[in-house]
Amino acid sequence: MARSAGAEVVGSVAQKLDRPTNTYVGKGKLTEIQSMLVDLGATVVILDDELTPNQQRNIEQVLKTKVIDRSALILDVFARRASTKEGRLQVELAQHEYLLPRLVGQWEHLERLGGGIGTRGPGETQLETDRRLIRNRIQKLKRELSQVRKQRSLYRNRRRRQGMPVVSLVGYTNAGKSTLLNALAKTDVVAEGKMFSTLDPVTKRISVDGRTSFLLTDTVGFIQKIPAGLVAAFRATLEELKESDLILHVIDITHQNAPEQEQVVNDILINLGLDGIPKIPVLNKMDMLPDAGHELEKINAKVPRKYKSVPISSTNGWGLDQLMRSISYIVHPEGSPSQGEFIDVTL
Repeated sequence: MARSAGAEVVGSVAQKLDRPTNTYVGKGKLTEIQSMLVDLGATVVILDDELTPNQQRNIEQVLKTKVIDRSALILDVFARRASTKEGRLQVELAQHEYLLPRLVGQWEHLERLGGGIGTRGPGETQLETDRRLIRNRIQKLKRELSQVRKQRSLYRNRRRRQGMPVVSLVGYTNAGKSTLLNALAKTDVVAEGKMFSTLDPVTKRISVDGRTSFLLTDTVGFIQKIPAGLVAAFRATLEELKESDLILHVIDITHQNAPEQEQVVNDILINLGLDGIPKIPVLNKMDMLPDAGHELEKINAKVPRKYKSVPISSTNGWGLDQLMRSISYIVHPEGSPSQGEFIDVTL
């Protein structure tokens, strides 16, 4: 993730604690980090967790360098990827809500002035002014995003009246959702091998045998320990999933943490109240497995049975016919073959 934000990672440390300290890590580990900053010439410290404003301020006071937590890093990556007006609004809202409780750290010199004459004035006024401006901006952004939700609601109502089934792609970031959308819709939606390359929903009509069969929607990728502010800011985007007739959970089968990533997405779907929607787990990037030269059936036999999924390769078309038949069975059951003809369909 740090590399996606343009950082060069020159070193890393880890520590197991029963609970974080007021500097997040212990004093000994903080001293070790200080030494690494000097030895490696590092200018930024990134922590893989969300820090409280006090923890961040305390660490920066000791290390005398910029400290970024997981939430700030994710927000930075999102800001780099946001290309549409809606995406920029969502990211800016999350950034302001992240910054607001941390403003006081920028005015900590006031705390050292003590009480009495001369301790109140421009500095304190500026802090309150900044807070007010940010709160006003947050309210404006929420109003604009509310209009986006209304527009999406009107679109969904129109779509519902037309009786067009909706299939949504979900998955951990960089699992290959956009590549799969391109493969099925024969389009050229931007599909980069980077985290969060899709921030706004992209919907395409999928035709089978010359007729429009369903709408396929690509959504923002999920990630472990995603900040609550980001989930709230992308509410309009995630609302698209609630109207789905079917969810395709795209899983990068080649990733060493594929089971954990699958569970992260499943947990988020449950938290969003989407666990009642039919779902097909889709094992993507099968062509990148060591046995990619074998027939698909032989590769499928090596897949852990716990997945009970449809194996595919979006890049070379392996398994896409099977996936389309599985989709059709759920969204158009009246015109589909019997369920017995499908491989590993999970509802």
